[in-house]
Amino acid sequence: MTQTPFFAMPPQSPLTMAEQDFARLPSPQTTPPEMTRKDRLWRTAAFAPALLMTLMLTFAIADWLSRGGLNVLEILVVALVAMTFVWVSLSVSTVVLGVANRVFYPCFSRHSSRRGAAQDIALLMPIYNEVPWEVFGNASAMLKELAQGQCKDRYTLFVLSDTTDPAIAEQERKAFMTLQAEAVPGFDVYYRRRAQNTDKKTGNLTDWIQNWGARYEAMLVLDADSLMSGAAIRQLAHELSADPEAGLIQSFPHLIGAETLFGRMQQFSNAVYGWLLAEGLAVWSQSEGNYWGHNAIIRTRAFADSARLPYMRGTRGRRDLILSHDFVEAGMLRRAGWAVRFLPRAGGSFEETPQTLIDYALRDRRWCQGNLQHLRILNARGFHPISRFHLLQGAVAFLLSPAWFIVILIWSAIWAIPEETVSYFSSANPLQPVWPTAEPIDGLVVLTFIYTMLLMPKIIGTFALGVRGRTRTDYGGWPTLAGTALIEVLLSILYAPVMMVQQTIAVIYALCGWSRAWVPQNRSRTGYSWAEVFRFHIVETVTGTAMVAGIVLGGVSLWLAPIAFSLVLAAPLSKLSGMRVSDLAYRVLRLDSPQNLREPRVVRRARDERARLKAMVLGADHGDVSAIAAE
Repeated sequence: MTQTPFFAMPPQSPLTMAEQDFARLPSPQTTPPEMTRKDRLWRTAAFAPALLMTLMLTFAIADWLSRGGLNVLEILVVALVAMTFVWVSLSVSTVVLGVANRVFYPCFSRHSSRRGAAQDIALLMPIYNEVPWEVFGNASAMLKELAQGQCKDRYTLFVLSDTTDPAIAEQERKAFMTLQAEAVPGFDVYYRRRAQNTDKKTGNLTDWIQNWGARYEAMLVLDADSLMSGAAIRQLAHELSADPEAGLIQSFPHLIGAETLFGRMQQFSNAVYGWLLAEGLAVWSQSEGNYWGHNAIIRTRAFADSARLPYMRGTRGRRDLILSHDFVEAGMLRRAGWAVRFLPRAGGSFEETPQTLIDYALRDRRWCQGNLQHLRILNARGFHPISRFHLLQGAVAFLLSPAWFIVILIWSAIWAIPEETVSYFSSANPLQPVWPTAEPIDGLVVLTFIYTMLLMPKIIGTFALGVRGRTRTDYGGWPTLAGTALIEVLLSILYAPVMMVQQTIAVIYALCGWSRAWVPQNRSRTGYSWAEVFRFHIVETVTGTAMVAGIVLGGVSLWLAPIAFSLVLAAPLSKLSGMRVSDLAYRVLRLDSPQNLREPRVVRRARDERARLKAMVLGADHGDVSAIAAE
C-alpha cells in the first residue's frame, strides 16, 4: 500500500545527475593523480610475494599428489587451491605492508595543515524500516559531538527514509520532531520519507542529490547503524578540503555494540586484525581505493557527474538494479579522474555487526547477489585496473567458499577411490622387493603451511597491537590478550566450515536468481529457536554426517575430521553463537576488544541518546512530542 510521504526539508537546490554508460569512455572531469615510484614499489610489494607464495604452494601440492601420477580429480584440486590461495597470501602480504607502513610512518599525514574554504556538508542517513530511536539517537550523539569541537565547515543532517511500515514511519516522525525541537545550535536537521522505495538505497541518495545536492560541496554518507565522533567527521572534511583531487575518502569503521559470542568474535577480529589489513590496503590501493557504502565523505558534484549507476541488462530484457553499488561507484569516480582514498587512521568511525551466525549468513545472501554482479562489470570501459581488481575481489570473497567446498568434496572422493594393485617385486630380482619411497610428511608440511598462512594475519595483528602499552594495560597484560586471541582463533576454526557452506548456499541462490526481499539487519540480542536453527543448517548437518560416516568406514581422509566435526555440530554452534558473553566473569571468554574495554565517548553518548529518545517516542502522544522535549 502506498504511504503518504512526509517532508520536512529545506528549499530545493537541484543538481543534474545523468545516468552513466559502461560501454562508453567518459571524459575525465579532472586530471588523475600521478603514481609515484614509491607507490609502485608498495604495490609490487603487495602482489609479487602473494603470487610467489601461491606458485610455491601450487608446485608443492602438485609434487605431493603426483607421486603416484596425477588423475583428473587431483589436477582439479591443484587448480582450485592455486586460485583460492592467492587471496589468502595477498591478505598476508597486505598485513605485512600495514606493519611496515606503521613502522616507517608512525605519524604519517598525507596533507599539510592548509585547507580550502569552509564547506557546506550534508550528513546523510538513508534508512529503511529501522528502529527509529536508534537511528535518531546516533544522529543526536553525532551532532552533539560536532558541537563540542571547532567546526570550520557547516553541517546539516538529513534523515532520508524509505520506510514502508506505517507504525515505524509514525515513530520516525515523532523521533524527528523531538530531535528538531532539541536542535543543537548551528546544525539544521531535516527529514524526508519517500512514497515509494524506488531503487533502494541508490535511489534514495539519487533523489536527494537531484533535489537538494547543489547546495552542498560534500556529503558524508552514513548507514542506519553508523556512528562517528565529531573529530572523525571533521578529519574527513579536512582531508577532502585539503585534497582537491579527491572525490571520495573512506574511513575504517570499527565494530561496536556486540554482546553475543558471534558478535564479539567479529568485533575482536575487526579491532585486533582488521586495522592492519586496512592500513595495508591503503598502502597499495593509493588513489584507487574503494568505497564501502557508509562512513565516507564524497564530493557531491563529482559523484553527481560521474557515478549515477546504469541498469544492467537481465534475462528477457529485464533491467536489473546494481545491488552492491558502492564498489562500482568508487570505480566510476576513479575513471572520471577523481582519487578515491582510504583513511585507515582517522579513528572514531563505528558500525554494528550481526549478533548471530544466522543473521550473518542472511546478510551474506543479500550481499552475495550484488557482489557477483561485479563480474559482469569487469569489462566496463575506462575503469582503472585496481578498480577492476576491487570488483573481482568482491565477487571472489564469496566464490572462495564454494571453491574450498569443492576441494573438500574431491579430496573425499580421491580417498574413496580404491588403489590399484601394485607389485613391489621385479622380475629381474624377484627376491628383493622395491618398496615405495613416498613421504607422508610432505602432505603434513603442505597442510601446515596453508593453516599457517590462514592464521598469519591474526598472529601478526595480535602481536602488533600487544606491543602498545596502553592496549596491554586495558587487557590486563599479555596473558589475557593472547588468551582472548587464542579463543577467537579456536572459535573461528570451529565456525569456518559452517560459514563456508552457508556462503556456498548464498552463491547458489545468487546464480539461480533466488532473491529474497530485503529486510533490515537484525541487530537485536535475541537468538533463534532450536527448530529454526536446525532447519537453517540442515545442509551442513547432512553433509557433516556423511563425512563422519565416510571417515568411520575408511573412505574419507582423517584430515577432514575437524571439518566434519564442525558441520555435524552446525546447529548447536549456531545456537551457541547467540549466547550473551559480555557479562561473563572469565575475561578471555568475553572476547573483549579495545572498543569495549575503553569505550569511546560517542558510543556512550549514543547509548544514552537512544534510551532517552526511546522513552520519549514510546511515551509520547501524537501531538505532544515537542512538549515532552521541552520538559
